Amino acid sequence: MSMTIRQIGPCFAGEVEGVDLTQPLPPAEIGAIHAGMDEFAVLIFRRQGLDDEQQLAFTKSLGELEHAIGTSLRAPEDYRLPTTFADVSNLDKENKPLARADRRRLFAIGNRLWHSDSSFKPTPAKYSILNARSIPSKGGNTEFADMRAAYDALDDETKREIEGLICEHSQIYSRERTGFKDFTDEERERFEPVRQVLVRTHPVTGRKSLYLASHAGTIVGWPLPEANIFLQDLTEHATQRQFVHVHEWRVGDLVIWDNRQTMHRARPFPAEEPRDMRRTTLAGDGPTV
Repeated sequence: MSMTIRQIGPCFAGEVEGVDLTQPLPPAEIGAIHAGMDEFAVLIFRRQGLDDEQQLAFTKSLGELEHAIGTSLRAPEDYRLPTTFADVSNLDKENKPLARADRRRLFAIGNRLWHSDSSFKPTPAKYSILNARSIPSKGGNTEFADMRAAYDALDDETKREIEGLICEHSQIYSRERTGFKDFTDEERERFEPVRQVLVRTHPVTGRKSLYLASHAGTIVGWPLPEANIFLQDLTEHATQRQFVHVHEWRVGDLVIWDNRQTMHRARPFPAEEPRDMRRTTLAGDGPTV
């Protein structure tokens, strides 16, 4: 059976059939996945059941790996996974759910805000590849927003206004939106803001996208209150239901999304239940600014 992609989202997001990601893929299928990402921005592979080694091999077959170093409040001695993975679970080193008031958990709750992975890095991420190893009894969905369709729907005056604007991104901005302000001096230095363009152009398709995230805290050259309201208005526009696809996880699902063309957010789930999600990430091509 050859690989096929069927659109399942309102204007993007495709479900892939006819491919086994546990096995090495031929160049033609790797090319088809990249082409599918260019078109759909989110690809869903149901019940693949990859282990860590297989997920890492598949990720490397798509491009250069981005290591997850210094992006959470987990100390190196408390890592559950190697830095080839971003641990976006709610589990500690012993695979037990973090306590409700654990600052590592409270920091990670920021992932429930709309964001783009690694936009707080000078070179932001290309693809994120998330593998569901265990899921809670309810909740825990991931929602995706098509930032290309959101850009296309803007009026011409707004498109002219945002062209060339530069935003500052930091995890401090996103976490403070949730009320989390418990940062050490070392963490504040580590999460120093970086600059990203507000409008990105895809290098293959030429389509323009809004480059938004809860990590975006201000617009360079704008008064802070005005910038905050403007970015909030853009985010509300970009996350209207006609631009959003909701993925309901099953164990073994693997989902890839293009951070250059989408935003996403995790949804709440019972705090006492494990949600073991393991993300590998493709490095971006370079800074946006």
